[in-house]
Formats: sequence, C-alpha cells, structure tokens
Amino acid sequence: MTAHECTAAVAAWQQVDEGWGRRAVDFATLSEPSNCREYVALHHRLGVDAGARLLDIACGAGLALELAALRGARCAGIDASPRLVAVAADRNPDADVRVGDMNDLPWTEGSFDVVTSCRGIAAEQVREGLPVRALINVTGFVARKPTSR
Repeated sequence: MTAHECTAAVAAWQQVDEGWGRRAVDFATLSEPSNCREYVALHHRLGVDAGARLLDIACGAGLALELAALRGARCAGIDASPRLVAVAADRNPDADVRVGDMNDLPWTEGSFDVVTSCRGIAAEQVREGLPVRALINVTGFVARKPTSR
C-alpha cells in the first residue's frame, strides 16, 4: 500500500468514527436495542452457546457481543470507531474488544468458531479462508465452513 493509500484508508476510518461514533451512547441506547431479537435469533440459529468463540466484525456498541456472552460464548469484537468500542468494552468487560481495521484482523487464524457482522460489512470485504464454522453478515451474506462429522 502506498503512502497515499494509507492516508486515504485512515481518513475513511476516521469518517466512520465521526458518523457512528459521534453519537455512540445514543446509538447504544436508542437504536441498537431494536436489533435485539435479530441478534438472539442469529445466535440461536448458529448454536452460539457455552464455549463458542465468537468474533463480531464492526461490533459497534457491543449489544450482539453482550447477548452472545449471556449464552456462554467467549467474545471478541472489532470496530473502527474508538467511541463505539469504548461503549462495547464497558458493556462487555470480559470480551476482547478492539479498535481496528476489519481488513487487517489482529487475531491468529483459528481463534474463532463463529464470525458475525450485523450490517457492518459487505460480502466482498470478508477475507477468504476465515477459519470459522459460520460467517454471517445480516445484510444478506452467509457462508459456512464445512464441518467434519
């Protein structure tokens, strides 16, 4: 990546924080709860339960992480907005929640069983070969890694 491309990428992530992060608490308390049933149904469908290792990409204020943790999952999340990550980390003190780039995940391969992204990414942004049981993007993309039986 050239210096110009790096500068453009940083500017794009700063825009994310200015848009969603600027009203992080409002988003967490007024908007995000309307997705609660969707998150619960998603976790149920994926079999997220005790011991599952879940990563939520573009985790926002962390409600999906909080609900997965209530089912017993070990959770991690990443978002470009430091202000949303602060809310997510406060909601999920036992989760590994980080500010970062979804295209450059900081975890090692094989770290997660399930990866979700609820309205956070488009299918073409997903890295090939994520070592997961299921990858769900609620905007409409679903990919499952074959499981051995």
